[in-house]
Amino acid sequence: MNTDGKSTHDAQGDDRNDDILIWVNGELVHKDQAKVSVYDSGFMLGDGMWEGMRLYDGVWAFFDEHMDRLFNSLKAVSLDSGLTPESVKELLDKTAAANGMTTDAHCRLMITRGRKDKPFQHPQLSRSGPTVVAIIEHSKPSESVQGQGIRLATVPQVRGLPMSQDPKFNSHSKLNCVIACLQAEQAGADEALMLDPNGFVNTTNACNFFIVRRGEVWTSTGDYCMNGVTRQKVIDLCREDGIPVFEKNFSLYEAYGADEAFLTGTFGAQTPVAEIDGKQIGSGERPVMMRIRELYKALVAADTAAAR
Repeated sequence: MNTDGKSTHDAQGDDRNDDILIWVNGELVHKDQAKVSVYDSGFMLGDGMWEGMRLYDGVWAFFDEHMDRLFNSLKAVSLDSGLTPESVKELLDKTAAANGMTTDAHCRLMITRGRKDKPFQHPQLSRSGPTVVAIIEHSKPSESVQGQGIRLATVPQVRGLPMSQDPKFNSHSKLNCVIACLQAEQAGADEALMLDPNGFVNTTNACNFFIVRRGEVWTSTGDYCMNGVTRQKVIDLCREDGIPVFEKNFSLYEAYGADEAFLTGTFGAQTPVAEIDGKQIGSGERPVMMRIRELYKALVAADTAAAR
């Protein structure tokens, strides 16, 4: 077991998070008192959806894209949240303001089918309306992780077919990814590199995965991974800047021999990968990822400026 590993979600310490207020079903509650019922369908069954967003200069970056993903997911599982994108933004802004947050904050918005009348599976037993929770923390990615990168291990756990549990759902049912992360830690790595059902390189347990080979940026086809907002922004930025980018099948052979590898996600934006299965990736120089990182920072600045 890897007991001193890193994570793509490692954040710089911030004591202010010890005293935050959390949105729970329309009320702002101190962190120590924020609770949901043990009968809640999210706790009992993982029956719910969540969304992660970052606050930059008073604006939730790429808010519309995050809401599209969230509400598409809720519709797909017939979960009526009673919310609209506008009301979501209002509750997030209220929570951030109550905590004095204007930038470098990260939100985890969680919506479940709500409290069940009995401790059984059927969705009709959730009769009390949805549970809505928003946790917003002061949060900046770890500088050491962003600089040194993380170590991945390929694991036997795969992201499955859409007819089992579509990997595009940002659902509370994350056991598949938790098992993958445990397998990677037990192999001495930080996080897991997961393959698709056909054995091609797919994603990690927490983020989307990219490699760079001879100046080209490659990522999976997208058929078996989370439809990441940051993933799509990186693909779009590459196209706009003239960086060759391909969504394609590729194997571990190409990943091991890559010049660079990096992960994308709302929290860490672009996180470098130092090694895969004990094999160092490239020389440690990351010119393409660094170029993308600068393009992404500029995009965030433009998006937040336009929304103010």
